[in-house]
Amino acid sequence: MKPKSQVNGHRGNKAHLPSKPCAVCGLPMTWRRAWAKNWDEVKYCSEACRRKRAHPGL
Repeated sequence: MKPKSQVNGHRGNKAHLPSKPCAVCGLPMTWRRAWAKNWDEVKYCSEACRRKRAHPGL
């Protein structure tokens, strides 16, 4: 019987996680469990980048 860590190929192997660039700085953001429910809406890698975003109405 395999250990639990080998049964789930995703566990500990972050190479297979999706990623996308930050809208402000362009650095790659790797999927996080906290973003699981809204991964499509995540645009910024950090709070600092979110604050630097372009304000179209200002």
